[in-house]
Amino acid sequence: MVDMLGGRHLVTRGGAWVEAEAVLQNKVVALYFAAAGCALSRDFTPLLCDFYAELVEQARPPAPLAVVFVSADRSAQEMQDFMRQLPCAWLALPFHDPYRHELRTRYHVTATPKLVILKPNGEVITDKGRKQIRERGQACFQNWVEASDVFQNFSG
Repeated sequence: MVDMLGGRHLVTRGGAWVEAEAVLQNKVVALYFAAAGCALSRDFTPLLCDFYAELVEQARPPAPLAVVFVSADRSAQEMQDFMRQLPCAWLALPFHDPYRHELRTRYHVTATPKLVILKPNGEVITDKGRKQIRERGQACFQNWVEASDVFQNFSG
């Protein structure tokens, strides 16, 4: 589980609350900083959804990957509308959680979209996840897993 999300609640696309520790344990975590009003976010999101679907939803065994959406939207309604486009298994920091802003500062997010890939302890594997997916597709995931120290038998 990503230590820096320890003790926090995340929200599902359907609005259910889950404990971060329970759902992020033993996974590579991708923090996805994006906003509905951002054209670049709208452009990259379908590619990230496909990347996730191929690695997690369609693969057997599923890849040890969790995506946590960190909204840069202007309102909770914008965030909810944007989340309807995302896979059901993705999680998000609640809109009113001020930790969203702390994460933007911690990971030097000055523009969206940004995809930061983390080890379970919160250490950055790469803050160029978006670029790596665009350039290398699924091939980048194996490097993330190897760098993450996550136990896995995934052979993407």
